[in-house]
Amino acid sequence: MRAVLDANVLFPTILREILTDLAQAGLYDALWSDRILEEWHRAAARIGPDAASVAGAEIALLRLRFPQAVQPDDGQRAIDLDFPDPADRHVVEAALAGRASLIVTANLRDFPQRMMAGLGLRALHPDAFLLDLHRTGPQAVLRALHAARDRAEAAGGAMSMAEMLKRCRLLRLARAVKG
Repeated sequence: MRAVLDANVLFPTILREILTDLAQAGLYDALWSDRILEEWHRAAARIGPDAASVAGAEIALLRLRFPQAVQPDDGQRAIDLDFPDPADRHVVEAALAGRASLIVTANLRDFPQRMMAGLGLRALHPDAFLLDLHRTGPQAVLRALHAARDRAEAAGGAMSMAEMLKRCRLLRLARAVKG
């Protein structure tokens, strides 16, 4: 399974770590484009220069960790479609270029289900995506969750698993791993 990760799921550190750890574990192939990474960097820059600097370093590390993940977004594949937010067209173009079946995004309204189906794509919220991965690889998901929580704690952000999942807006996944 190939999935494009939108900037809004790459920017939050904990969520990105969970998603990329699961890609590294082989549960799916993570994809993105240079424009998606630039969008993440711009979002961090709006917070301030320190956040932009950290994002730049994290993006560089992500490129090293997943050199095959960057897909072109040349503006040719979905050009005739009217997107709710035309600025998100490049995400669909990256998915089409990478032959992905999914786009993982927190902004589902920008990727209407009917339009996506016509392109052979689905847009999923990270909670639904991770819940699906949990159904097929529960131990890998639990390892990724614990690793993300441990890294957050080591960086001074101690929190329970439930708090971390709530902060990441992964409420359905939280219920699944709790029970």
